[in-house]
Amino acid sequence: MNSIEEAVQLFDAGYVCSQAVFASFSEDLNLPKEQALKIGACFGSGMRRAEVCGACTGALMALGLKYGDDKARSNMICEKFLDEFENENGSIICRDLLGCDISTSEGVKHAVDNNLFKEFCPKMVESAAEIVYGILFED
Repeated sequence: MNSIEEAVQLFDAGYVCSQAVFASFSEDLNLPKEQALKIGACFGSGMRRAEVCGACTGALMALGLKYGDDKARSNMICEKFLDEFENENGSIICRDLLGCDISTSEGVKHAVDNNLFKEFCPKMVESAAEIVYGILFED
C-alpha cells in the first residue's frame, strides 16, 4: 500500500483528514505514525472552523517535516502544494469545497445528509496525498 492509499484508508478508519494525510507520510519522514496522529488531531474540518481544508493542513505538515529546515524552499513547496490543490479542487477552504459550513450544526447536518464526509472528503484526502506524493517522490 502506498501513502495515498494509506491516507484514504486512515480517513475511512475514522481519523480526521489532517491526521490521515500527515500520518500516511510521517514514517517516510522519520516521525512515528502515532506522533503524527496526535499532532494532526486538532486540524480536521478546517481547524474545526471550516477554514483551510484539513487534508491541506496535513499535507503541509508533511511537507514542512521534509523541507522546513530551508525557509525559502519550504515557502516555495507550500505555494506549489496550495496552487496544485486549488487548481485541482477549486479551493483550499473547507466550506467552499463542501458547499456548507461545517462549523455550524446546519452545515454538519447538510454534510451528513449528503454523505459529504463519506463520499466527498475522501476525495480531498486522496487529492492532497497525491500532490504530496508527487512533491516528495516524483520531483
